[in-house]
Amino acid sequence: MWTRALTHGSREDEGSYERLEFLGDRVLGLSIAEWLYQLFPAEPEGQLTRRLNLLVSGATCAEVAREIGAADQLRLNKQAADDGVKDSDYVLGDVVESLLGALYLEAGLDTARGWVRRAWADRVDRDAPAPRHPKAELQDWALARNRGLPVYAIVEQTGPGHARRHTVSARLGEAERQATGSTKREAETEAARLLLAALLAEAPPKRKRVSQPRTILPKRASS
Repeated sequence: MWTRALTHGSREDEGSYERLEFLGDRVLGLSIAEWLYQLFPAEPEGQLTRRLNLLVSGATCAEVAREIGAADQLRLNKQAADDGVKDSDYVLGDVVESLLGALYLEAGLDTARGWVRRAWADRVDRDAPAPRHPKAELQDWALARNRGLPVYAIVEQTGPGHARRHTVSARLGEAERQATGSTKREAETEAARLLLAALLAEAPPKRKRVSQPRTILPKRASS
């Protein structure tokens, strides 16, 4: 089972991690949701959802995969290895979920939950406000300044099917930034983040009001 959890779909004759990834995705979502529910008892559903989405995102799961050395253990065919699939956030995120699915089947939910809390411990900050998605932040910034809505467009798609790379542009007026990711959503998110950072850097600082000295008139002598 652990071998299958590390086997990429490019090795079609051996069975891939996809079924275990399906299971691990649900185990991860439940484990993180339960944890957040306990850690932030005063937060409404919307803020908990924003925290959850960040913690279970492909980028976060890929970070965990690299930390535990999963990239070097990934089983690929030669073509996928030559294409650099083991460096793909999309693939590494799936591998972490497949390993979690295998752990759940072998040791149960309590053990799987404990591993998630250890692996994600540094990513859960009780004092930090709930994060916002870069696309939502960019849209709110634009609407607050009557700049219209950001426009996203696919610039280029390259690579084989198992290692697809998507380049997306984010545009707001004349300002534009591009980003590349293993999924369209990942590329859009990064392009939005880059564009918002550029717009904030270009925005003029707010002027401070300078108080004018008050003129005190002399009192008129009473007659």
